Amino acid sequence: MLLCCQYSDLELAINSLVTEFHKAAADQPTMNTTQFQTMISKQLPSCAKQVETEDGLVQVLDQMGVQGGDNISFQNFWTLINKQALDLFQSSEKNKSYTCTCLLQ
Repeated sequence: MLLCCQYSDLELAINSLVTEFHKAAADQPTMNTTQFQTMISKQLPSCAKQVETEDGLVQVLDQMGVQGGDNISFQNFWTLINKQALDLFQSSEKNKSYTCTCLLQ
């Protein structure tokens, strides 16, 4: 039996993203908009105000590539995480002198 290695902070963060998605989706491959709004309000408070209103929710879902009435997949969620990561990076005072050149922009 192999003993598990020590995971890095980045690996733990990725694990948290996957775990929280599946918890919110009740261990299903996708989640509905109510589950999504609940997860966002608990786990991404900086984004929560955007999804409180129907118009805001529609806008966020559109940015994630979710068509009207479709459930949210992890791939859709990952698109939101990418946007949030870029926004957080750009708003950080210590990163003001850097320009993010990530390919996913």
